[in-house]
Amino acid sequence: MDARTWWMLGAVVLSACTSSGGVTQGIQVGPRPSFLVDQLEAGPLKRKLQGCAEGPFRRTTFSIGHRGAPLQFPEHTQESYEAAARMGAGVLECDVTFTKDRQLVCRHSQCDLHATTNILEIPALAAKCTKPFEPADPATGRPASARCCTSDVTLAEFKQLCGKMDGVDPTATTVARYLRGTPDFRTDLYSTCGTLLSHQESITLFRRLGTKFTPELKAPSVPMPYEGDYTQAAYAQQLIDEYTRAGVPPEDVWPQSFQLEDVKYWLKRAPDFGRQAVFLDERDDLPGSRFDPNDPSTWEPSMAALAESGVRILAPPIYVLLTLDTQGRIIPSAYAREARAAGLDLITWSFEREGPLRPDGGYYFQSIAPALKRDGDMLVALDVLARDVGVLGVFSDWPGTVSYYASCMGRD
Repeated sequence: MDARTWWMLGAVVLSACTSSGGVTQGIQVGPRPSFLVDQLEAGPLKRKLQGCAEGPFRRTTFSIGHRGAPLQFPEHTQESYEAAARMGAGVLECDVTFTKDRQLVCRHSQCDLHATTNILEIPALAAKCTKPFEPADPATGRPASARCCTSDVTLAEFKQLCGKMDGVDPTATTVARYLRGTPDFRTDLYSTCGTLLSHQESITLFRRLGTKFTPELKAPSVPMPYEGDYTQAAYAQQLIDEYTRAGVPPEDVWPQSFQLEDVKYWLKRAPDFGRQAVFLDERDDLPGSRFDPNDPSTWEPSMAALAESGVRILAPPIYVLLTLDTQGRIIPSAYAREARAAGLDLITWSFEREGPLRPDGGYYFQSIAPALKRDGDMLVALDVLARDVGVLGVFSDWPGTVSYYASCMGRD
């Protein structure tokens, strides 16, 4: 059974839960989707989406909660995940890293606790940080800094922390000000004390919420093997083992990694899970890269080689999958076309990760910036990703928008 069949099977099961009156009742997408639809240029897409304003909305595997719903909620917290599920995300992401006692936890980076939690406000735990807080020095221009890692603390200590919105103030001379660095397009309204989760706790929560799972094995920020004997392979296997012990069916799990060797490990050592492992492709963004999404001669390995190695699903950023034609219209890139021609399925990231798109389109839409005249035009990009590229799903920081689109267009 190929990756697309597995994904669609998951969507069918999720749809069955919805129709039976189960966990997906009461999906709420909020006002943002309609706000974006109103900004669209008049035409068939706008009319279609306007016609869906009253719903019904449903949970869909096309909508993937990227770290939960971090446009407004602290990422990787229970509250963020619950918000994403409430907005119709059928798949939720736990970025996985490890603590000092080698327990798996949900964090985007092994060393981001100083920016995403209140660790610096807890003296006993702040003292354990790899690099303590250093205030900014206006005289020399030195920015404020700190570095606090999950591997600096045990799981029990990690669980003492509160999640906050990701961000720091580099001009700060105090810890309190340093922690108040939330970008202005997000909000601290729900950032009172987000509940941090171990990976095992995320499995329990996602099951309760009725969603599926896409854990990302994060690249370690410490030398491996950790403390001499905790290898990358052991780390990759531990992630899989936690689903096995919890009795989660492999078809409900899409393990991810930016490291191709992790995907190959799962293919060889955990094939039931490896068959739908996701290779997060950032080859375009590596130092010294000559990777061009529209020039196959710059791709190493090639699409055919990836497929031959057993990879079934690629997940590049949005801008890698889209380009503009000679008339300035958004179309699939050569990367998107060649991937599908090689039998590879596609997922992409991350929708609504940034603030307003103008004037430069932002990082995730950089390849199509000239076509983006207003924020609502991101829905045009989403429509091309769905219809023309044929992605399986879209990671989003505000899943309600993708859920709105998928519900309106009949996407599972």
